[in-house]
Amino acid sequence: MISWATICADRTLQDLPYKVETNRYNQIVMSPASSWHGGYEYEIGKQIEQRLSGGRVIVECAVETTDGVRVPDVVWISKERYAPFRRAFSLPISPEICVEILSPSNSREQMLGKMQLYFAAGAQEVWLCSEEGDMEFFRYDSIGPVPDSKLCAGFPKHIDWD
Repeated sequence: MISWATICADRTLQDLPYKVETNRYNQIVMSPASSWHGGYEYEIGKQIEQRLSGGRVIVECAVETTDGVRVPDVVWISKERYAPFRRAFSLPISPEICVEILSPSNSREQMLGKMQLYFAAGAQEVWLCSEEGDMEFFRYDSIGPVPDSKLCAGFPKHIDWD
């Protein structure tokens, strides 16, 4: 079985314009990236950083799940949760907040499936950002979306990025 560290070190994968993940069979799965997608990642990360302390924002953070290594677009992880793994290639526990940005290359159903993987790995909240910048917030202890984030009070329900 190929390790995530080996995948990260593979020079043939380093300059691809795709997000690389694995599935439960340790097969590499790639999704195309776009500049507008990166813009949303930056803006969401900036908004989180302005509201939360005691942790860090990471863009494209590798998280080990029961269905392979998944890479949320943006995460926030507390210093306590991050400290033991700060030099790891992938995290064996999910950050407290995981954010996925919907795009033409993924469906809402796929993102809802990833959300369950993040919750099973320890996430407290998973947020979805639509292609238009509309935010949806989900908590591990709720069914369906909740009105806003409990961990990141005041996070906007819409991200303006153009």
